[in-house]
Parts: sequence; C-alpha cells; structure tokens
Amino acid sequence: MEIQHRHFMKEKDATRLLSSFSKSYKINIKQLLGSSINLEQADAQGIRVFFLNGELLLAEVDTQLFPTLAFRQLFPHLPKIVVDMGAVPHVCNGADVMAPGVVRINGRFSEQDLILVVDERHETSLALAIALVDSTSIKSFTHKRVAKNMHYVGDKLWKTIKQT
Repeated sequence: MEIQHRHFMKEKDATRLLSSFSKSYKINIKQLLGSSINLEQADAQGIRVFFLNGELLLAEVDTQLFPTLAFRQLFPHLPKIVVDMGAVPHVCNGADVMAPGVVRINGRFSEQDLILVVDERHETSLALAIALVDSTSIKSFTHKRVAKNMHYVGDKLWKTIKQT
C-alpha cells in the first residue's frame, strides 16, 4: 500500500482527532506520547493514516478511528485475549477470535472495547480487535465469536507500517 498526500494537520484538527481517539478508547494519548505531538495525515489506498511524531500509529476506515499495531505504547493499557497457537494463523489471516481458541484473558473489558490479541507462547501481538462479549462471559461460551478482528499482522496496513 502506497502512502500518498502526506501532510501536517492543522492544530485544531489534530486536537479534535486526538480528543476523539482519547474519548473513544478511554486512553489519554497525550499522557502516552507527551503533550507536544506532531500529527501528519496521509492516504493509503482508501485508508486514512495518521503519523504521530513520525510513526504510523492511527488509521481510519469508514469513519472508524483505531490504533495500529505499531502503537506499542498503548499495549500495556489494553486488556488482552491470549489465544492458543492453533488460532494464530487464523487470526493472522483476518479471522475473528473464536471462544475455543481463547486460553486466558488478561484484564477486564466490556462489549465493544478495544482489545489486544496475543499468542500464548510469547505473548506476541497478533491483532487489535473489538470485543463482542465482555471478559466475564467469554469462559461460558464454547462456540462463539468473541472478538472482531480490526487490524492484524500481515494485513495491508501492517505491510504499510513495515515499509515506513
């Protein structure tokens, strides 16, 4: 995916975007990255991407703003779903997280919260997903989708991050 039309955002637009992200995901982005954030916007084949201090950390698809897997400063603040090694290739091909593949949960979350999906062996970050059920309910399911995969290792956005 090629980055096109990269430019710095106006300060008021940048402030609005960062506030929207912080409110949506209950994360104070300025606390994570510092109060002085240079924000650039670009297009990448239908995906709006945002560089914060030079790193591709946010993306927007169909008006949904979300962090990228390059936003590692965010990971300690997110709840995690740990999946077994059999689920790894499926998640890395864009499949949603299914209850049988969940080994454990680290942290608490509600339905529609952002969660990090990691493998059980090394806790390597595999995907960012939206919870379809809350953390206390997952254990009661045996055959159900529990998280919707938004962005995963190997997708177009991931490949773009690796090229920048």
